[in-house]
Amino acid sequence: MLDRRVLELSRGFLSALAARLAARGIRADQVSWFGFVAGLAAVPLIVLQQFPWAILPVLVNRLADGVDGALARQVGPTDRGAFLDIALDFLFYSSIPLAFALADPATNALAAAVLIYAFVGTGSTFLAFAVIAAKRGLTSTAYPGKGFYYLGGLTEASETIAVFTAMCLFPAWFPPLAWGFAALCALTTFTRIATGLKLFGPR
Repeated sequence: MLDRRVLELSRGFLSALAARLAARGIRADQVSWFGFVAGLAAVPLIVLQQFPWAILPVLVNRLADGVDGALARQVGPTDRGAFLDIALDFLFYSSIPLAFALADPATNALAAAVLIYAFVGTGSTFLAFAVIAAKRGLTSTAYPGKGFYYLGGLTEASETIAVFTAMCLFPAWFPPLAWGFAALCALTTFTRIATGLKLFGPR
């Protein structure tokens, strides 16, 4: 929901940073890998209950996720880059609730499991929609620079990172935050299924 607005506000900064990286021969997929590895640094910090320190790698991941897209738009998007962008994002997203479950299994495990399941719903419907949209030659007017059909929703990358940050700031609130965000993910999954059924009906 917020991704489009965040992209508009940060486009100038991200483009300038991407141009500097491009001038040094750095590729978008390298930035994607860097962001993924940097983001995973939050996992041991959360497990060790160093929650405030985990915010930095989470934000670095988000920055890299924006920069790799800006870099791809400057040099031309590739199928490899689009693949990495999706795969690494969802692997990172699932790692954060897993880390909270490991940090305090008795309190957090159930909420973490439900949130990861909710991520499966948003991720699978997102990918399924993108596959059929590509098969039918559809393009997204909201995100024309993406290397795939990007179907938005209530819970996109910006909302996810904001919730992860809140979890690290207020770790005792992880269960209600996880349950609440899982509910929003469920709404996103439902709306994507409804959109797909409507759009991909018999021709």
